[in-house]
Amino acid sequence: MPDRSATQGFDPSGIDEEAWTELERQLEATIPVYDKVNKIMTLGFDKGMRKHVRSHAKPGMKVLEVGCGPGSFAVDLEDVDLTCLDPSAEMLKVCKKRVNKARKSRGEKPAAYVEAIAEEIPLPSDTFDRVFCLFSFRDFKDKKQGLTEIFRVLKPGGQLVICDAGKANWLHGLVGRLYMGTFVQWVARIVTRNPNHPWKWLARTYTHYGTHSYYKNVMKEIGYNDVKARLLFPGMSSRFKARKPE
Repeated sequence: MPDRSATQGFDPSGIDEEAWTELERQLEATIPVYDKVNKIMTLGFDKGMRKHVRSHAKPGMKVLEVGCGPGSFAVDLEDVDLTCLDPSAEMLKVCKKRVNKARKSRGEKPAAYVEAIAEEIPLPSDTFDRVFCLFSFRDFKDKKQGLTEIFRVLKPGGQLVICDAGKANWLHGLVGRLYMGTFVQWVARIVTRNPNHPWKWLARTYTHYGTHSYYKNVMKEIGYNDVKARLLFPGMSSRFKARKPE
């Protein structure tokens, strides 16, 4: 892994081990108010963003969510064979309770849960019709390796859909940094009642996050085709789509 000391352990390609370990600890600290802060800081558009991404899953598909967190996205994935993956045992514990309760109420079988990092997915190749990453891609330790592993576990013709913080280009990224560094920090501080709240790390990861063109090029290098990226209204988030060739 490259030396990222000049960027405090972060750069567009990934995160150093020490910074990533601390990031995971901070993410676990967000669990009690995760959904509340996300709703406020996206001005209520988080629900619509998740719904848009979920529309890419069709009944009967085998679906993997990489970086499922506390289950905010997976809880409403219906009529699919679902696997939720996250490196945090605490996140998976919350996700399992929440998602299985919802699936049981719909008469669906429980999801599968895997504690692992995106860079080392302990699942068979050519398995999933869809892989989703909802606000987790930015936190990959090694983004190219994570995308490579996702490519491996996708079926031929399968699709990866990513939704994460928006950064269409450097100018849009500058606006995003101002937003992350002011409004988001203000909201998180009020909700958590803690001046040293974990959402400070959101601003750090966003600062060194890459643009649409950067990650589109990485995906094409790995072998994905039909690679697309666009901002989701009102421009706070980006959606990437890419397929594994037939």
